[in-house]
Amino acid sequence: MEQPFPNKVEHLNTIFYPQSVAVVGANKVPGTVPYDMLINILHSDFQGVVYPVNPREKAIAGVKAYKYVIDIPDPVDLAVIVYPSTVCHMALEQCGQKGIKSAIIISAGFREIGGVGVEREQQLLEIAKKYDISFIGPNCLGVINTDSAVNLNASFARQMPDSGNIGFLSQSGALCTAVLDYAQARHIGFSKFVSFGNKADVSEIDLLYYLGNDPKTKVILIYLEEISDGRALMRAAEEIIRKTGKPILAIKSGRTEAGASAAASHTGSLAGSDEICDAALRQAGIIRCQNIEEMFNLATAFAYQELPKTNRVAIITNAGGPGVLTTDAAIQEGLELARFSEETTAMFKKTLPKTANIKNPVDVIGDARADRYSIAVSQAMKDPNVDGVFVILTPQSMTDIEAIAREIVNVAGRFEKPLMASFMGEKDVAVGIDILQRNRIPHYTLPEAMARSFAAAYRFYRQLQQEMEEFRPFEDVNNQLAQKILEEAKARQRRHLSEYESAQVLAAYGLPVVESHLAKSAKEAASLAGQIGFPLVMKVMSEQVIHKSDLKAVALNIETEEEAARTFDRLINNVKERLPDAAIDGVLVRKMIPAGEEVILGLKRDVSFDGVIMFGMGGVLVEVLKDITFRIAPVAPSEAQSMIKEIKGAPLLFGVRKRAPKDVPALEESIQRLSQLAVECPQIKELDINPLIVLNEGQGCFIADARIIL
Repeated sequence: MEQPFPNKVEHLNTIFYPQSVAVVGANKVPGTVPYDMLINILHSDFQGVVYPVNPREKAIAGVKAYKYVIDIPDPVDLAVIVYPSTVCHMALEQCGQKGIKSAIIISAGFREIGGVGVEREQQLLEIAKKYDISFIGPNCLGVINTDSAVNLNASFARQMPDSGNIGFLSQSGALCTAVLDYAQARHIGFSKFVSFGNKADVSEIDLLYYLGNDPKTKVILIYLEEISDGRALMRAAEEIIRKTGKPILAIKSGRTEAGASAAASHTGSLAGSDEICDAALRQAGIIRCQNIEEMFNLATAFAYQELPKTNRVAIITNAGGPGVLTTDAAIQEGLELARFSEETTAMFKKTLPKTANIKNPVDVIGDARADRYSIAVSQAMKDPNVDGVFVILTPQSMTDIEAIAREIVNVAGRFEKPLMASFMGEKDVAVGIDILQRNRIPHYTLPEAMARSFAAAYRFYRQLQQEMEEFRPFEDVNNQLAQKILEEAKARQRRHLSEYESAQVLAAYGLPVVESHLAKSAKEAASLAGQIGFPLVMKVMSEQVIHKSDLKAVALNIETEEEAARTFDRLINNVKERLPDAAIDGVLVRKMIPAGEEVILGLKRDVSFDGVIMFGMGGVLVEVLKDITFRIAPVAPSEAQSMIKEIKGAPLLFGVRKRAPKDVPALEESIQRLSQLAVECPQIKELDINPLIVLNEGQGCFIADARIIL
């Protein structure tokens, strides 16, 4: 079958499905990585041929060893290199001479140590390019493939995981061992398990595409410490999710950025790297998880059952309190308690005790045994108004935990609707939990986690139903004019554009700039005021004057030409008193914008994702309230709408407490136009539009202040 995705790495299939493996650098010392790598491959019931390679050994673990990889008489698909980093390049060179096209380089001591390690890694890349070799690593745990066609454990993990339909990718090898232990205790199986380390050659992007193509993988998990090509990651995720319906769950470490230098603009200071990463992953459709427990809570919901088609759930419990807690959690996560059909209500009334609560949540009473749970759960699953069932159990003296767990497994197997369970407790319910987990019933220690996981699965189903909307560039922009202004400023080695120049760049992209002119004298200010009309705003233009209100360099409500002349002199004097050395270009004179709702738009360059667009409530309180949201440019219409709805101040824009609704469509267009500017003018490092004043519905929005940093 033709693969749905392009994959620049041609040899990944021989990494995951090799017919022969050479362990280059294997030894006879138990407890060392070279020895354990070989033993793990041998003991995993690998279906191919294994060749230990060591110049000092004739056999290792009863298997004939070869002095060098080029001495192996037969073809070799995959080389696992476990030599010290100082000689890995020689081993890879011999692999190339042998014609081996795929490798896993386990050894550490490369880019992660800096200096000479960077040079060693570059040397590996040059050899790989020379011989057309694709390799995973270096500095990694290895690769595991549980497919019975190969049974490959090319890692130094302590154990081979169970087979399953979850693919796991990790930049951290140490985390992999912890994850394997966590999963083993919960009977969670994997299709592929990859530690990709320094990702010098094969990257997380290549591996995502591979798992997207892999029929054994239903859910993809990834742990990242750095994102080197954020746009490629977003593009890969969007394609995989849209074409295959496979969810991608991610943990990205490094949520804090200690010691980061202060940024020069509002946007720069507000747009931390983690906030940007969070927005980018969400925009790409990736579900970001806070920790390993949350990741696997969601993973089992996706991997074990069908996606819920609606948010209507039924709750079956043997205790009222947990039923109420679960109800609260469900409502908080945006779920609804299903209204049972007349048939279901009649069945419950007929078969459950009179003291039972037959409304949702259904309380089958504390003395409920397996038969009563079976009736309640089966009927709820049958009900057409129910699209998911939560089963709660608390251990009481008469509770047959093991029998109830087995009955839940039997009932779940008869329906395609998702069923989740929470056996609350630990020691007493352990046997029941084990039965559920062995039979791939999603189990949660607490009902809150269960509700959160179901809600995530439902949101993902909704996401798949929506058509993907692409950004369509505006054709009325004047990129040539914008480029001319930006390049002239760069040629003069200027970092800040004046507000007048900034307005010209924004106007070139169709953003709502009010007509303005630069006055060089009081007389010229008066003349311009008469031409423009009143009331006016006047501002000092100077690279050294950043926050104008702090320096009394701005004046509002200018009503006459005479007042404009006096204001010119006053503003100039204010700046000279406070910044005697400031180079003043003049005073900007423009028509004053009517009162409206103040918002902020911004642009920042991110090292991983490039152009980032910020939106939030504006004015002087933006840095205090931080009611903001982000997207990666370009921003499609639906994303612009989402940005506006996400902030807490959104009701002020849509109309609240008899306040007239604002011109939200004009605001959406401004967000999209700014995102196009971000893509087409990479010279701009940071940009603030603060405030953008949004007028009442149908009256548009206008830029009151803007600054651009190159």
